[in-house]
Amino acid sequence: MNPAIEKLISIARKEIGTREGPANNTGARVVEYQGATWLQPGAWPWCAAFTCWIMRELLEDEAVRAYLSTYFKRPGLTFAQADKLRCRDASAFGWEKWAASAGFQVLSEASLARAGDFVVYDFSHIGLVIEDQASPTDKIKTIEGNTNGHGEREGDGVWAKERIHTLTKSYIRIFN
Repeated sequence: MNPAIEKLISIARKEIGTREGPANNTGARVVEYQGATWLQPGAWPWCAAFTCWIMRELLEDEAVRAYLSTYFKRPGLTFAQADKLRCRDASAFGWEKWAASAGFQVLSEASLARAGDFVVYDFSHIGLVIEDQASPTDKIKTIEGNTNGHGEREGDGVWAKERIHTLTKSYIRIFN
């Protein structure tokens, strides 16, 4: 597996079990995730903020920035420069627009999910795929923010999930 993907998944795994504060969509960690978007932190759904945050954390890695330097044809990409290129959209569907405009692959729901893909769901939710999908009907294994044990989009924390493939709208592939 690509070391950047391994690191991305590792960053997300360390967040599993992080819970919201006493009120819905609140808490110190939620505010930190939301701070990785263009919106001011507040009591708003934060699934996309979580994915923005794990990407921001990944960009701390010099090898990842070197990969992106090649991709964007910008040698010596610093953290500040790379941070300006990453998605900061606080909406799941906004990730698709960002990926398309940045030249990353936005794959249809019929594609096989790969570890490191961001999966956008039909119900305006997003997560990180943590395992390759072997066949189109296999469940998709992810780590997601703002979900719960029932898999609802408006949740209570960061959890590892398995979802049926028919919920998928698209996959965003940043790393090949």
